Amino acid sequence: MSIYATAVRKPITTALIFLAVVILGVFSLTRLSVALLPETDPTQIMVVTAYPGASAQDIESNVTKLLENSLNSVDDLKHIVSKSSENSSVISLEFNVGSDITEATNNVRDKLDAVRNRLPDGATNPMIFKFSTSDIPVTILSVASQESTGALSKLLEDKLVNRLARIDGIGSVTVSGTRKRTIQIYCDPDKLEAYRLSLGQISQIIAAENNNIPAGQIDLASKTNSIRVQGEFAEATELGSIVLSSMGGRSIYLRDVARIVDGPSEREQKSYVNGQPGAIVSINKQSGSNAVSIADLVRAELPKIQAELPSDVKIEYLMDTSSFITNSINSLVNTILVTFIIVMLVVYVFLVRWRATMIVIITIPVSLVASFAYLLASGNTLNVISLSSLSIAIGMVVDDAIVVLENITSHIERGSYPKQAAVHATNEVGISVVASTLTMLAVFLPLTMIQGQSGMMFRQLGWIISIVMIVSTVAALSLTPMMSAQLMKRRLNASLAPKGLLARFHRLLDRLDGVYASTLRWCVHHRKFTIFGALGLFLLSLSLMPLIKMDFMPRRDIGFVQATIELPIGTRTEISTELGHEIQRHWREEIPAISLVSMTTGQADGSDAFAASQDNGTNIISYYVSLHPREERSLSQDEVADRMRQLLQEYPQISRAEVKSAEGSGSSSNTIDVDLFGFDFEVTDRLAKNLKQEILKSEACAEVRISRKDYIPELHFVFDRQRLADHGLNLSVASAVLRGAVNGSIASTLREDGDEYDIRVSLAPEHRTSLSDITSLIIYTPRGEAVRLRDLGRLEEAFTPPTIERKDRSRVVTLQATISPGYAISDLNTYIQRILKGTQIPGGVSYKIGGVVETQSETFGELYLLMGLIIILVFIVMAAQFESLLNPFVIMFAVPFAFTGVFLGLVVTQIPMGAMAMIGLIMLIGIVVKNGIVLIDYIRLCRERGMSIARSVVVSGRSRLRPVLMTTLTTVLGMLPMAIGIGEGSEMWQSMGVTVAWGLSFSTLVTLVLVPTIYTALEARVLVLERKRLDSKLRSKQAARS
Repeated sequence: MSIYATAVRKPITTALIFLAVVILGVFSLTRLSVALLPETDPTQIMVVTAYPGASAQDIESNVTKLLENSLNSVDDLKHIVSKSSENSSVISLEFNVGSDITEATNNVRDKLDAVRNRLPDGATNPMIFKFSTSDIPVTILSVASQESTGALSKLLEDKLVNRLARIDGIGSVTVSGTRKRTIQIYCDPDKLEAYRLSLGQISQIIAAENNNIPAGQIDLASKTNSIRVQGEFAEATELGSIVLSSMGGRSIYLRDVARIVDGPSEREQKSYVNGQPGAIVSINKQSGSNAVSIADLVRAELPKIQAELPSDVKIEYLMDTSSFITNSINSLVNTILVTFIIVMLVVYVFLVRWRATMIVIITIPVSLVASFAYLLASGNTLNVISLSSLSIAIGMVVDDAIVVLENITSHIERGSYPKQAAVHATNEVGISVVASTLTMLAVFLPLTMIQGQSGMMFRQLGWIISIVMIVSTVAALSLTPMMSAQLMKRRLNASLAPKGLLARFHRLLDRLDGVYASTLRWCVHHRKFTIFGALGLFLLSLSLMPLIKMDFMPRRDIGFVQATIELPIGTRTEISTELGHEIQRHWREEIPAISLVSMTTGQADGSDAFAASQDNGTNIISYYVSLHPREERSLSQDEVADRMRQLLQEYPQISRAEVKSAEGSGSSSNTIDVDLFGFDFEVTDRLAKNLKQEILKSEACAEVRISRKDYIPELHFVFDRQRLADHGLNLSVASAVLRGAVNGSIASTLREDGDEYDIRVSLAPEHRTSLSDITSLIIYTPRGEAVRLRDLGRLEEAFTPPTIERKDRSRVVTLQATISPGYAISDLNTYIQRILKGTQIPGGVSYKIGGVVETQSETFGELYLLMGLIIILVFIVMAAQFESLLNPFVIMFAVPFAFTGVFLGLVVTQIPMGAMAMIGLIMLIGIVVKNGIVLIDYIRLCRERGMSIARSVVVSGRSRLRPVLMTTLTTVLGMLPMAIGIGEGSEMWQSMGVTVAWGLSFSTLVTLVLVPTIYTALEARVLVLERKRLDSKLRSKQAARS
């Protein structure tokens, strides 16, 4: 017995099964976490190694190359990119998608352990970091203070960090920009010389004196007691009492040769919020945690924390991704509701039966909530992608129910009883419903196989729509006929006929039926003209392709802009800070959209791995700019960034500047990278500067940033190895003395209230302000002789790049071009390609265009391949359903005209063809053939009833016109809110909405005529060939008889 007959016969069982599906879906919805994007497996690992005091070239030679050569043999490694700068080495490892990142991390750790002992003295152990979407901060707070600036680090650690870290779901809370306490031992070189002491001796004595040493246990009477030597200092002032040596019967104390300063680090980064000293606090969630609920808990806890802080310390939000998530999800929920109402109105207007309308509408929530069970079972989250998938599916899930219900309604209006009509009408269209669903599955299931960055979104899209379509088909073949049998009534009373506007609309539909039948009849008898006219229209649409812009992912507006400004090399921190304050004031006065500006200046401590991986230095100013909510500002995020760039041009002292919009996904979709590979710095620098000047001539380019910065002056001390040997010294010992005097060395730590503070020994700042101070340093030989540094070598001046970048173990300089607002990737990429072809590339230098262009090329290549695969799968599914190769061949003619509509829509709306539009194209392959399946299936049914080909085509076309129009309108109007792009985050899906709406509309108008016409032509040709074959057989038989 068929599924629909069983459903009609057992209505309670059927209803309870679907009620169970709804309950399961609602239960799953209550358990789902909320996030911006789906969780992804990380594919990047970063290795950070600090080598305080070393130049970029020293870092490259002694650290980076050593680590690169070891790490290059790690399995599944795609790219290895390094950045050697003053004080630190940062190596980024990118692995192939699908790699086991845990195993990769273990392999990386093994490789690092193998070369750890070969790292230079003074270099820290390499630290490993993994990155995924969960590493994007949920919230970034700004903290402003005045009188409490000196104690802000400890205040935030005790009052804020520890409190927030205890919230369930928070992974880490990081504070940057605060002044870190350090115990500075500033030594006087003259006094050291007088007492024949060295910095190394002082460091060793401090380390030896600042210790707690367990001495063991002793039995006293009936008890066992532990003995411990308490030698650690409780306060910094106690350090001055350390005895260094004795001379003439008098003890020499540390305070006799050094000044002890308990205060902030000598070189540090400082943060300011709207001009006031402060800090930045980044809050990250644990993998799988609910970003919105965590943000709500943080928001609830902050007033309590604020109440416990000093009155001058103010906490404000710099960036809150949960707000963008909430607003985007609310926008999508509104889109779903609007689409729901539109679909309901379309169904009612066509069927004019509120019972029939409710039957169709009920299939929507039943189908959609089933996807929530999949999300929970697969460990996914409720995010922008999953909700957008539901919004896309609404217009399609009712298609099957509409086809079934429209046929049931037709049977009832012809006099059948509801139960009989429910079974027989569903039986008539059952095959076409199943076939159309299988074609949709042939489209969406392959999307789950997409890899790379786009696979993050498209896999979830494919699974959700596939599940929704399966449930909607089962509902259309069981729930719909069951409810129709129970709720539908025979309309015997003429008073129930449509009235008013609905009556006029149905009279219009009646006339449209007649016009369509006449048009179809004419086209069937003028097949060549119709087919070649349609072919000409398609070829004409191909001429629109050069007018279509190409892009990758739509740029999102999350209300956050980052900027980095560089002044001439060597600019003091005080000057950078003063200019930074002036610029942020100027921005806030000229751009009302700006809400908050956080600024960071100064050289990062080499022990701060995060800060070391960012651009930093005494001449560098970094900004984090928070904007007002989108509805409260007239400028978009990109327009604000462009205005900031314009204002920066008023400051001639700026060497270079970069302003970029944040997108909340950890990557940028509006920059094109040009990698120049070559060992010679001078050659690649000259080429990069020439290319930058040429690229900036394009209006599509907002700015160009060269990754290699201006060369910095550097002093090289060249030791005379023979003189060193004559004094019993070696290069390592002599270098350590020089390094300890200038950079200082950490002798020990001071423990206070559970915290540890570095004790750093160095020459006093006033004794290292000139070259003579450096060359006058004393080194003691093994024989106790004092030798001046100038007697062991000489100083040479040189210039060196502050940062040396390498990619795949070759030196590289990258030009990063930012696309101007209103332009697409193709606009700038075409111009850059033309510039590169017309540029003479020096020998030994090669180039490669990367960034978003490389990602776009990889993704589009995969999508093109997928499109071809889907077309084949759709054809196979239809051929299996119809048991014919001819019928699916005819139906596939609907696909090219969907592309025609897409080309026309993109040109009219000026929306670029991006990855989302490509997905819309792929979706259209399955959507447009559904109408063809409905037509061809009914034509076959009419022919089985004895009608001629031409009459079958006309009758079927007239009979199926309304369900085709209904399904098309529900899908097109369902996509309309998405295509208009209303609400926060809507720009992500706008191109898909435009693609589907225009493609389906145009394809339906053309294929309603073209598909039946081609069917008639081919079937007529088949009949002619069949008759000729029969005539040939008859003649052969007659000839045999004679």
